[in-house]
Amino acid sequence: MKKNVYFSHDGGVDDLVSLLLLMQMEDINLTGVGVMGADSYLEPALSATRKLIDRFGHGLQIQPAASDSRAVHPFPKEWRMDAFSFDAFPLLNESGHIQTAVADKAAHLDLIDKLQAQTGKTTLVMTGPLSDLARALKIDPTITDKIDELYWMGGTLDNKGNVAEPEQDGTIEWNAYWDPQAVKDVWDSSIKIHMVGLESTRQVPLTRDIRRHWASQRKYPILDLIGQGYALVPPLDHFETNSTYFMWDVLTTLYSGYHDVAETKEVLSDVSVSSPSDGRTFETADGRPITLVTKVDHDRFFQLIDELGKKIY
Repeated sequence: MKKNVYFSHDGGVDDLVSLLLLMQMEDINLTGVGVMGADSYLEPALSATRKLIDRFGHGLQIQPAASDSRAVHPFPKEWRMDAFSFDAFPLLNESGHIQTAVADKAAHLDLIDKLQAQTGKTTLVMTGPLSDLARALKIDPTITDKIDELYWMGGTLDNKGNVAEPEQDGTIEWNAYWDPQAVKDVWDSSIKIHMVGLESTRQVPLTRDIRRHWASQRKYPILDLIGQGYALVPPLDHFETNSTYFMWDVLTTLYSGYHDVAETKEVLSDVSVSSPSDGRTFETADGRPITLVTKVDHDRFFQLIDELGKKIY
């Protein structure tokens, strides 16, 4: 039996590649997609999502939903521009029109509808902020009974954040910083959480060797598009910077479907909503249990991308 999955993303290159790969997983039933303008601008992110469904969705009949959630701390503008370029790739624009329509309701309401419509439970894969899930929980708390588990790319438990902004202490990850209270609200729910934080994603940096490998596989349309997408972002050459690209969202997406790609441990954690550490995820003896990804099988991770990417269209 296929696993029901609802995917929520925020429009970065890694998010769009995650959707592309998710649609190639034969054992899942993708029930819905929510799109946020967080690490992107909403219009091109939603447009690129629709084009990906058209081109690589195997006839998937689904209407992505646009989020109207707003940031407490917006991503830097420079990080949000890639969706415009991704949306303009020739491979996504050959047909000259978009067939996939947009859902009538905002993403947090669409999430409620999609969860309640399924006879069984649904797995949530969320690679952006948790705002839409938090809003959905406030409107309809009973959706926790319809959620199997949540896989979230966000947070860090090693106090080494990637937010370099005034009035914060360096311990915070960006998806959590975008809307700290939303993370806290989800943490305070009964949902089973798998957290893919910065400590594990640093094990899969985007390097020039990886780019060259994808370039050598351009005969496969999916791998060609992946290579084109990651050409928009800076590689890790000599040392890590605040804009160094790691495969944050793809790790989360692949782990949600293939647990052998990573090792995990159970930890007790909580979320701070007070400045200068608002959005900080941290271990604490009286926290709630989560499953934390700790170690990534690097070779297996990239093998999976190749396997999923070699489907011929």
